[in-house]
Amino acid sequence: MKNFDKTKIVILAAGKSTRMKSDIPKALMPLNNKPFIKHILDTIKKIDPNIEPIIVVGHKKEMLQKVLGKDYTYAEQREQLGTGHAVLSAKNTITTPHDIVIVLAADQPMVSKETLEGIIEKHGEKKPTITMGTVTVPDFEDWRAGLNHFGRIIRGSNGLVKKIIEFKDATDEERKIKELNPALYAFDSIWLWENIDKLKNKNIQGEYYLTDLIKIAFEQNKKIETVSITNIIEALQPNTKEELENLEKITS
Repeated sequence: MKNFDKTKIVILAAGKSTRMKSDIPKALMPLNNKPFIKHILDTIKKIDPNIEPIIVVGHKKEMLQKVLGKDYTYAEQREQLGTGHAVLSAKNTITTPHDIVIVLAADQPMVSKETLEGIIEKHGEKKPTITMGTVTVPDFEDWRAGLNHFGRIIRGSNGLVKKIIEFKDATDEERKIKELNPALYAFDSIWLWENIDKLKNKNIQGEYYLTDLIKIAFEQNKKIETVSITNIIEALQPNTKEELENLEKITS
């Protein structure tokens, strides 16, 4: 596929399975008898088998590397200091020239080839600083309940994205917003590496949020594009065994 020659994909897979109440890394939680991250890796191969994603590992990294094998490039996030810190952990692992950096999380097993291609193609066509996926839900009922903890997309009066507010930091009014952040991004690589050190951890979690790069880009008057994900199921990121069971029911 075009635009992939200088595209790097970073998969964030350092997380624990705390709310799953499991000892294995979240990336290895099984959906329909296949680990979350294997779903993603298989989808990426469908786009282009020559893509070599960088997998950011941390919690029980040996277990994850044993399951996936030696064919992948790994970067280690030694401390879990947030998604921004995880991407920064991958920086020195990327040794070849690149124009675009795609970032997604290992707990997004349903993301489709079409969605990833759509984000990459729009980024290549429009040449923004950031292209991000968004998903709009009608409500947070039934199997959509797990989406309620997602960050909210904040747009200005002109309709352009200003920032993403994480659920835990959002006001009651902001939590009513139904356009959500499924954490799928394409970044201009030069801008990303020049600005990722500007992230601060002044939030309830005390973490370096990758999402704060949206606000930084907006304040710099940089161009931010969005791609709407029409199939809400693609955005699901199960955090509990109940949410995982629900996803298995609707995808089996």
